[in-house]
Amino acid sequence: MSEHAPDARTKVAIIGSGNIGTDLMIKVLRLSESLEIVALAGIDPDSDGLARARRLKIATTHEGVEGLVKLPEFEDVRIVFDATSAGAHRHHDEVLRALGRTVIDLTPAALGPYVVPPVNLDAHLDAPNVNMVTCGGQATIPVVAAVSAVTPVHYGEIVASISSRSAGPGTRANIDEFTETTAAAIERVGGAARGKAVIILNPAEPPLIMRDTVHCLVSDGDREALAAAVAEMAARVQAYVPGYRLKQEVQFEKVVAGDPLHALLPAAAASGDALKVSVFLEVEGAAHYLPAYAGNLDIMTSAALRTAERIAAHRTSEVAAR
Repeated sequence: MSEHAPDARTKVAIIGSGNIGTDLMIKVLRLSESLEIVALAGIDPDSDGLARARRLKIATTHEGVEGLVKLPEFEDVRIVFDATSAGAHRHHDEVLRALGRTVIDLTPAALGPYVVPPVNLDAHLDAPNVNMVTCGGQATIPVVAAVSAVTPVHYGEIVASISSRSAGPGTRANIDEFTETTAAAIERVGGAARGKAVIILNPAEPPLIMRDTVHCLVSDGDREALAAAVAEMAARVQAYVPGYRLKQEVQFEKVVAGDPLHALLPAAAASGDALKVSVFLEVEGAAHYLPAYAGNLDIMTSAALRTAERIAAHRTSEVAAR
């Protein structure tokens, strides 16, 4: 990490001292040249995340967002990450929005616009609250968007399989929100006319790394152009999630009339054959906090970090231009 004056980096705080919040804290410390983590808030005074933060001389509180805003360090905080739950986020956003802080939401609450960094981050740099969708969304929506940029996607379906060991209580409590939020973002960000999301908690031992499958139904398309677009998008994600990779070449399958998939086509396209585009991915975690199999956590915290850094750079350039 390069040297910076104490006030050169944007001050950030994290709410949530569980797996995601702790991994994000470590990423900010290890990887970011533009952000400085100054506070971590939780509700469990005995959590490992708060203990680690104290050892790292980061201000802590176990009184949640109310405790966070009372910390003297909060005065300089510009961006707050919320790594708690969809239900809790609504209250957190209300408190932080009134205080003029930008909120990056890692829960499926989706109060602010969905953001997937390589697809639409620059369109929401001034939003007071941005939502990071879900781990499955961060892994698969770039692929749907890549296909959509070449040819209209009538239907997009994703299946995210993660190790049950990497699914903490927050993830388990938000399964319904996960599927609903991801499906909506497949449409709004990925560009699919219809979207569906499935999550699988895999109990296999030893734990398997995150694997994702993306199916897009299109009327037709240049197969070479589609494969190239997916590969280029995968490289863009890999720039901030090194463990993100395609498992094999993009697969194509003709869908003819009478095939059950053909029924998913809109009326205007139902008279001809269609094409199913299938992409198979895996995400290996960087093991900053949890083992490498927890790629689902890694892609969420990596996407949130990339988003915060871009927002901070945007705000800095605006100030400099005044």
